[in-house]
Amino acid sequence: MHRGQRRAAWAQRGVPLRALLLALLLACPSGAALPDPAPPPHAAVLLYHRFGEDRYPSTSVELGLFEAQLELLEREGFQVWPLERILEALAGAEPLPDKVVAITVDDAYRSVATEAFPRLRRRGWPFTVFVATDGVDRGYRALMDWKTMRRLARAGVRFANHSASHAHLLRRRPGEDEGAWRARVRADILRAQRRLAEELGQAQGPPPALFAYPYGEYDEALAEVVAELGLTAFGQQSGPVGPWSDRRALPRFAIGGRFAAPEAFRTRVLSLPLPVQAAVPWSPVTHMLRPTLQLTLDEEAVTRHGVRLAELRCYASDQGAITVRWLGQRPPRLEVRAREPLPLGRSRYNCTAPSPWPGRWYWFSHPWLRSGHQPAKP
Repeated sequence: MHRGQRRAAWAQRGVPLRALLLALLLACPSGAALPDPAPPPHAAVLLYHRFGEDRYPSTSVELGLFEAQLELLEREGFQVWPLERILEALAGAEPLPDKVVAITVDDAYRSVATEAFPRLRRRGWPFTVFVATDGVDRGYRALMDWKTMRRLARAGVRFANHSASHAHLLRRRPGEDEGAWRARVRADILRAQRRLAEELGQAQGPPPALFAYPYGEYDEALAEVVAELGLTAFGQQSGPVGPWSDRRALPRFAIGGRFAAPEAFRTRVLSLPLPVQAAVPWSPVTHMLRPTLQLTLDEEAVTRHGVRLAELRCYASDQGAITVRWLGQRPPRLEVRAREPLPLGRSRYNCTAPSPWPGRWYWFSHPWLRSGHQPAKP
């Protein structure tokens, strides 16, 4: 079939020639044949809160499902590494093999000690708990006490900073200017780091240089405060960590509610990092009803790792698929925008693309935190 006949055949199938050429370019941006791809360095960081606490279905994982998740990790050959070791490997300290996960838990609820710890200890698997220390100091009954945490720390559990207050750190108090806000937030984070050192220092040594944003909420100003304190920070947006991840707000997969089911869990732990070099805007905070997100991808990594950009899809929270608009090819640049206004509070855009390995997807998530104080027209 000569070129003209092929064009006519494509047209009969309803495939515009321009769209087909774009798909071909996106499938192989360099125009060269793909080498045998290998996954980029990556790890899935899992986020839990409660275990077997059925009164809190959105943040608790059923014990039967938790057991099934751990069995899946064993059966499929995953390695469970300490969170700090993964970060060091991403920085070049050692190779990071495929199928590595880290287990993290926010808030230090009692079910961490009574349910999660025995199951993970039997397997010899490490995990990290992010603690908001004021609640522990006040003796909140839902939380582990310091004595319990010392026992777990001596067994190898790591306890890290989740702020002291567990407040919405982005919010300014009435009359509070930028300088006063920064001083207050800095003191809050340092107070938590000090209390971890005072209560757990003999059991675990100095507290890890890690921080988990309360509620997963951050902006550039808060991220700057955390970075100035020398802490690597984690949000609650989904996706694996990889070479392109920003250490001011690393992603984690929240495992709870509908995301705890075995098939959803498997998809997440097998995911790969979409090679996003830049996201604009970087900050999740927006007053826009339908904010626009622009992503620039690493062209060389797209080709080398077999990212099938022609099949990339993006989704907005509770809206399903949204239109992907390509802005350029060298490097690949795209733009997405929600079809409907985002709700007030937290939501996200997720973008995924198939990989050369069946059932494994490249994944990137951008969180949004929409404020109702200064609404803007779409």
